[in-house]
Amino acid sequence: MKNLAQQIEELNENLGHQLPREALDAFGKSIQDLRARNMEGNSIQTGDMFPDFKLPNTNDETVQLKEILKKGKVIAAFFRGSWCPYCSLELKALQDSLKQITDRKATLVAISPQKLDYSQELKSNYNLDFELLTDKNNALAKQLGISFGLQDYIVPTYRGLGIDLSEYNENGNSELPIPAVFVVDTNGSVRYKFADANYMNRIDIQELIKQL
Repeated sequence: MKNLAQQIEELNENLGHQLPREALDAFGKSIQDLRARNMEGNSIQTGDMFPDFKLPNTNDETVQLKEILKKGKVIAAFFRGSWCPYCSLELKALQDSLKQITDRKATLVAISPQKLDYSQELKSNYNLDFELLTDKNNALAKQLGISFGLQDYIVPTYRGLGIDLSEYNENGNSELPIPAVFVVDTNGSVRYKFADANYMNRIDIQELIKQL
């Protein structure tokens, strides 16, 4: 089976053939602008305390970090939304490795700003056996320093591809988290961090499991 990096390489190649050159150029410029902000360096770091969040799952039940930490470490994986093919690949890769995660007494949760019904559909379509949590208005992502607003010039490109973030996220802004994965230790501190403003770069799942 191909690993996540190989699947992303194939996706990049396919999108390179499918998307108009203007769209690809706009996405590239957007990524460069985000990288210039150094969000990875300015966001929460290893050793810092992770905020004790309370977020709704796909059943609209509240999931609290403090409670799930009683069972062991927690992996908090932030994704942009079910409309993002890179996020879908990552979530499926995490699902494929879920037994390795749970065998190490860790709990995986995936967090995005999208509405519950989109997460419900995503969970069902991909048979995900971990919680998908809703971070309304990116409130938690902002605390962590991984939230950003899409640049004005890229919003029409997203909409041209049928991605209306105001519909997905049920608000009037175009804010998203950069892809980020944190391992939270049982004492609430960040044990491991992956973050990259380039949404095409994703975590090495086996490297993540080594941190557990």
